[in-house]
Amino acid sequence: MRAPLFLISLVLSSAACAPGGDEAGPPAAAPENQQAPAALESPPAPDADDAQAFTFDDQEQRDGGTREFAYSWPRDVSSIDALAEQLEKERAAALAAQKREWEQSLADFPGDCVSCKSRGFEKEWQVVADVPGYLSLSAKLYEYTGGAHGNYGKQSLVWDKERDRSLAGIELFNSPVALENALGAGLCEALDRARERKRGMAVDRSSGGPFNDCPGLDEASLFIGSSNGQTFDRIGVYFGPYVAGAYAEGDYELNFPVTGSVLDAVKPEYAKAFSVKR
Repeated sequence: MRAPLFLISLVLSSAACAPGGDEAGPPAAAPENQQAPAALESPPAPDADDAQAFTFDDQEQRDGGTREFAYSWPRDVSSIDALAEQLEKERAAALAAQKREWEQSLADFPGDCVSCKSRGFEKEWQVVADVPGYLSLSAKLYEYTGGAHGNYGKQSLVWDKERDRSLAGIELFNSPVALENALGAGLCEALDRARERKRGMAVDRSSGGPFNDCPGLDEASLFIGSSNGQTFDRIGVYFGPYVAGAYAEGDYELNFPVTGSVLDAVKPEYAKAFSVKR
């Protein structure tokens, strides 16, 4: 596992989808890439049968500051030209933005301040499900822009192979509220159970506490999964740091089967891609 240099520097400087509606596990300080990054300037464009996973890594150290950037996706993405092109544009834009912001930080903080002049960005796309007509992905994201700590989270993307377009997971449903109603009380109850395990105490949603309420799905990332390889029959609901709990408490990922009620909340044009979990 690669330990980002900017995280090591920060530590030194600041010593000053299973069904059942439960969390997926404890939060990590930052997502870890599974492959050693290779310094490639652009993604490969091979034939679909020869598609390869893509990894990009770019680093600089200058004037007491460190900048790290990593971006990757699996071979399943490389085999879809339009999707690989979309993610390449995102990669290039994110790298350019990071470089501009880092250069500004070097100018703004000429003194010895590692946390002021260090920047980091990591994004790793992974396959959630590949079913006829659709490829469902999730991305682990970590970004550090100076200060006490960075932030992390997850992002969803579903590629519609027939229409050659991407959607966020929630866009396959009529609305976030429609899906909330379909999940019913089980959504908030599963979240409360997960929070209680971390906190060691019951959650009182009527207390008015900043992290005791039940967030709406408009504040979540929604992952669309499959247990049969043919249809979507599982969904994952992800709440990042600061959404359902304090930063130190971490993130929450809850998993639910597709039921008849959930199926009713799917937009008609995507209904055939879903089935009730058996």
